[in-house]
Amino acid sequence: MGWMPAGDYEVALDENGKVICRNGKGRLLKSVPPKIADEQAVIGLRQLTEWLERHERDCRDQVENWMTRSLPVPTAVLARLWPDPSWRTALRDLVVTGTDGTVAGFLRDADPERGIGLVDLDGDTVRISPEQIRIPHPVLLDDLDELREFAVELGVEQGVQQLFRETYVRGADRDTGARGVDDYEGGVFKELRFLVGRATSLGYRVRGGQAVLPVLEAGRGIEARVWVGDYEGYEQTETGPLTWTTPQGGALTLGEVGPVAWSEGMRMAAALYAGRDVEDGEQAA
Repeated sequence: MGWMPAGDYEVALDENGKVICRNGKGRLLKSVPPKIADEQAVIGLRQLTEWLERHERDCRDQVENWMTRSLPVPTAVLARLWPDPSWRTALRDLVVTGTDGTVAGFLRDADPERGIGLVDLDGDTVRISPEQIRIPHPVLLDDLDELREFAVELGVEQGVQQLFRETYVRGADRDTGARGVDDYEGGVFKELRFLVGRATSLGYRVRGGQAVLPVLEAGRGIEARVWVGDYEGYEQTETGPLTWTTPQGGALTLGEVGPVAWSEGMRMAAALYAGRDVEDGEQAA
């Protein structure tokens, strides 16, 4: 974007989306002078910056939603989104599969005429033209460790955390008839509002005294829930057990919980527990 007049100055957006200013002699200033803060050009650029930030966040959230639900994405949709830098940043280098779950490679391009561009597992740049692809949750990838190593070799930097997302696999020693997990129970917070604030800052909903994460897996809705407390916000509280329910609240046994819902639920419980107060009075994370 070019320079725009703002009083006796000119303003523009730099490559990082920050409003910058230069004086009449063309010298770049360290900050935008307060006296032109109300100039329409400055206001407009700042509003544009805020919109771009929201747009980038929305793109990441939508792509993460496709991943956590392993939803099929039409290649025609990807091709329309790809020219947008925010969508491209969120999508680039994600591992994609065919609808049968076979890994195709790392996503590098999407074009309406040439199809999907990938770096395949042999390190070659290839193009494919399926009607749909999937962005799988990492817990569903059989060769996750190998893919992580290959990604490091390629210098992959994913805009949406996929390969290096924390994953949890239900061990064979778990009682599949149990209705909860207590691995992250008992994390003490001096005040309820600290735990609630941590939950919301991590993107989880808080409802009825519980942090709630909806997951759609194999077409079935499941909610992972961790008790956080529902009393006075300044009272001490602690994390409760992790449970899974139907969207209507019906309790599920561990054997009824799929791998994605298990992994994401454990990830939520671990993240909440990590913020607990430790013995020396400092928070763990």
